[in-house]
Amino acid sequence: MSGAELVTPELLASWRPPSIPEESDKESRGRVLVLAGGAQVAGATLLTAVAAMRAGAGKLQVAAPRSLAQGLALAMPEARVIPAPETPEGELAPDAAGMLEDALDRCQAAVIGPGMVKDGPAGELALRLVEAGGPPMVVDAAAMRGLADDPGRAGARRGELVLTPHVGEMAGLMGCSKDEVAADALAMTRRAAARWKAVVVLKAATTLVVSPDGKAWRHVGGHVGLATSGSGDVLAGIIAGLIARGAPPAQAAVWGVAAHGRAGGRLEARIARLGFLARELLDEVAPAIAELGGA
Repeated sequence: MSGAELVTPELLASWRPPSIPEESDKESRGRVLVLAGGAQVAGATLLTAVAAMRAGAGKLQVAAPRSLAQGLALAMPEARVIPAPETPEGELAPDAAGMLEDALDRCQAAVIGPGMVKDGPAGELALRLVEAGGPPMVVDAAAMRGLADDPGRAGARRGELVLTPHVGEMAGLMGCSKDEVAADALAMTRRAAARWKAVVVLKAATTLVVSPDGKAWRHVGGHVGLATSGSGDVLAGIIAGLIARGAPPAQAAVWGVAAHGRAGGRLEARIARLGFLARELLDEVAPAIAELGGA
């Protein structure tokens, strides 16, 4: 099997996300459902949700642990915030899946996991929502663990899931060491994509995107400043926002990685090589996508 295709300006120009006509309304730009955060990392919800809007999604729904819902609604006036059952630790409970199925069905994209820290509840919630059907879904952080434990349940959504592990998370998913992942990252990412029949984004200095059929892309335009808390939450939101606009999951993943990298480059030029914050990426997402030709 061939290697990974380099993500270049020429590639992006030949593979643009669906354009948004001037006469479009918010309905035609798609709706995103965000399930993220919890008592310990509530801000991840903001990072992911705002990133989805900055990527061009038209409408935003957020499912939040009941104790956090009011505060998040005030922090995100653009969003419909749905109070949902929570665990004793203050994260979304698996039982939230039943009440969220209707909301999921009304969306064009969903993202689950950013900022969630408890593998068990997050993973079970992800599996229940995956099995419920609905739109393509970006699965991040603790929510990926449920898929690792039961790839058969996740695999039924062939090509409609995007998993976004970093190297440590990939090692956990595949039951190996970080050194084994690093030794042949492309082969490992292809194995993961085949196992879960998902688009897999392996986040690193050189980020890999692999589709279930093994087609692969590599992005080398990342910036060391992007290796910071919350940066991955922003990436997950960008990918979900692009899917809501109509991009297939693999295209949304490639474009999301490229836009995330470009946003980091804009901050490096304006602030410094190190020290910018994930929340500062949010204002750079729309200009970055525009610069890449995807507006």
